[in-house]
Amino acid sequence: MVSRPVEVWITGMAWSTALGDDLAGVWQSLLAGRSGIRSVDFPIALRSPLASPLPDLDPALPLAERQHRLTVTTLRRALQDAGLAGDTAEVVPVLATSYGHHLDVPETESLSRWAVEAAREAGCQRAPITVSTACSAGADALLLGLSLLRRGFTDTCLCGGADILTPAKRLGHSQLGTLAADGLRAFDRAHSGTVLGEGAGFLVLETQAAALARGARPYGIFAGAGSANDAVSAVAPDLSGGCLALAVQRALCDAGLAAHEVGCISTHGTGTRLNDEVEARTYSELFASSPRPPLLFGTKGAFGHTLGATGALEAISILLALDNQQVPPIVGLENPLAGITLPLAMRTALACRAEVGLSVTLGFGGFDTCLVFQRAREARR
Repeated sequence: MVSRPVEVWITGMAWSTALGDDLAGVWQSLLAGRSGIRSVDFPIALRSPLASPLPDLDPALPLAERQHRLTVTTLRRALQDAGLAGDTAEVVPVLATSYGHHLDVPETESLSRWAVEAAREAGCQRAPITVSTACSAGADALLLGLSLLRRGFTDTCLCGGADILTPAKRLGHSQLGTLAADGLRAFDRAHSGTVLGEGAGFLVLETQAAALARGARPYGIFAGAGSANDAVSAVAPDLSGGCLALAVQRALCDAGLAAHEVGCISTHGTGTRLNDEVEARTYSELFASSPRPPLLFGTKGAFGHTLGATGALEAISILLALDNQQVPPIVGLENPLAGITLPLAMRTALACRAEVGLSVTLGFGGFDTCLVFQRAREARR
């Protein structure tokens, strides 16, 4: 990343999740410890029948149409939330997915056409930039948007990700052995795998000057971002945690902040053994000397693992946590892993007096990304 000549605000947000799409309503469901994970029929025996489908997206629609509708409706709500629904001339869309519908469509000729068509129908006048970096894609879209604003390419970006449940994804993860038959239990000693979900999250990024000029108020400040790639495996994380630590350190350096200033972390928290253990050990080491260690939480036990959308959904969750000064419980967490030395949100929502929060994603292919957000200086509304 570059030096920080401009301050970047988050002025609009929208999500589509297994718990619904109302921003405040879904947040309250998260705080209450609710989950959208359920058994979903499949014609072939899988390692697990569990998934977290969207309640309002017709499963009978063709896959490309499901991806399109999910993206368009969530984009429109994000623009509306920011007050930009009729003023998109300068908005640069940065849209991400892991694979969307493409794994199930062998005749696919373009991995970015879905983004072009969705951005156009949502009312965006500028062509989108498409990002596909596995499970870090949604976070990387935000990282790229931050860089574009800092470099003066534009004053406004619309960034995030969308991904749908498809047969190929469920079959692929079943064969990989990553699915949990008894639920997603991130950081729990009984964790046995993840649960796939679908969803979308998009955030409007604006320079402070542009936002003030039109009277917009921020949900929070996008202070910095960092990424790293370990190139160790197509599917497994770097067991040393070095790559993850590097992404976090780069993000904090980019934001001009120190580790002891971090008050909460929205973890990747997939519920798989290797991912949980790498995250637990790395955060415990990075923040060992913090006088008030950051509080860890995660949303995948509620939303499922939404692949290319997860980084955007988790960015929204950390912004809401900072704004509301509380974090939701990690659904399914009862007996934390022995190696975790940081406090965990479990069983009930917890108060969290934090001014700085991190959102962290770990993707297949070694993509690790960390986003840094600061609490807004004044209430948005």
